[in-house]
Amino acid sequence: MDGLKSRFEEVSLLVTDPSVIADQQRYVKLSREFKELEEIMHTRDEYSRTLRDREEALELMEDPDFRDLAKEQLAQAEASIPELEEKIKIQLIPKDPEDGRNAVLEIRGGTGGDEAALFAGDLFRMYQHYCEQKGWTLSVQSFTEGAVGGFKEIICMVTGDNVYGTLKYESGVHRVQRVPVTETQGRIHTSAATVAVLPEADAFEVHINEGEIKWDTFRSSGAGGQNVNKVESGVRLRYMWKNPNTGETDEILIECTETRDQPKNKERALSRLRSYIYDREHQKYTDDIAQRRKSLVSTGDRSAKIRTYNYPQGRVTDHRINYTVYNLQSFIDGQIQDMIDHLIVAENASRIENSSLE
Repeated sequence: MDGLKSRFEEVSLLVTDPSVIADQQRYVKLSREFKELEEIMHTRDEYSRTLRDREEALELMEDPDFRDLAKEQLAQAEASIPELEEKIKIQLIPKDPEDGRNAVLEIRGGTGGDEAALFAGDLFRMYQHYCEQKGWTLSVQSFTEGAVGGFKEIICMVTGDNVYGTLKYESGVHRVQRVPVTETQGRIHTSAATVAVLPEADAFEVHINEGEIKWDTFRSSGAGGQNVNKVESGVRLRYMWKNPNTGETDEILIECTETRDQPKNKERALSRLRSYIYDREHQKYTDDIAQRRKSLVSTGDRSAKIRTYNYPQGRVTDHRINYTVYNLQSFIDGQIQDMIDHLIVAENASRIENSSLE
């Protein structure tokens, strides 16, 4: 933690540097790091104070006039130290770098037809209320309504503090057991909806090393104008680009003869190169997101469930940690923090165990 203190001081200076502030991508990245390190520094300071309190209490124990006070101070310090050490262990485990991001929340009706769409609507309102409690902003990007209400699918953007790191535990198949409003015989039906929580992508820039571009010029062909065959206004660009999908190097070849001005043709060829690479990078991003979405929600079948909402019994069970609460109505009204806290504790315990094994 002392080593991190010097990094914290360095980042504290960097986030106030005008050149860093001007570079928005770097500034956002450093701001996230500053916030994480600030939390660790607060714990470090509290831990240091508690250790000093313990040492002071041990010294005061030697003085009969202060012994009772020292005993109380020593007991408080010794009770706090193990808790702070556990907190430090968790904070020092490398975090998912995406935890601090905003998130895209996608809810889709799965198995169960109209009832699945109604349940998807209930889940949307649950997350809407939860976001309000957290002070987050939820904005609907697109939706398709169900035939009798709810949503076949609804896609939202959630912005705020540590959104993805909190909501990521909600990804998966959510199963509901209840008597649908469309049921006339009073029978309990089982339906499902899928939830996918995806980190918002950083705006990425295309980086081109212009020194590695090979340029050729040639005479434009075509009818008209005495200048056509005399001036080498056409340009040919060759650039070796490492394909992020395959890891292989691809040669990009672009020609431009749109104008009789060679510098303008060069400028347009460069613009096409940037567009080409951006499209390939963006395709990689969309492919990664599609693969992640598929792994998060499985098939949408009732059997592939992470959580069950049982209305007749008034309970919600998360099957990943085998944790059940019997306050279904308040849960569906957005009181889901307790469940998320238990999932975070379970993940942290697993990460501590794995890091100790390493």
